[in-house]
Amino acid sequence: MEPPLPPPVTVGAAGQEDNRRSTVSDPVESLILDLLEWLARRPRSYAEAIDAWRTSCPRLPVWEEATDRRYVEVHDGVDGTLAVSLTPLGRSLLTRHRGAGGTSGAPGER
Repeated sequence: MEPPLPPPVTVGAAGQEDNRRSTVSDPVESLILDLLEWLARRPRSYAEAIDAWRTSCPRLPVWEEATDRRYVEVHDGVDGTLAVSLTPLGRSLLTRHRGAGGTSGAPGER
């Protein structure tokens, strides 16, 4: 019989390992991966990202957690509006858990 696996590790906002969070078993963690996957598909405006992902539900703080953990960044877009993209940390997390491709989308886009 093999020894049990250690708990999943998530990288926190400061880039440090945070063993208090589970990686995919927690619904917020899974939704964060969905958000990262959605952002990786094509460039997104800030307005589009907020419209699709921001919630007022305190139990599903997907957008807030992704930005707090520095998985996504808001920056100036090419057309003078704000844009959203993955950070290297966010891209690394997505690749580690979902590989190069994926199948999830934003709410209402699945």
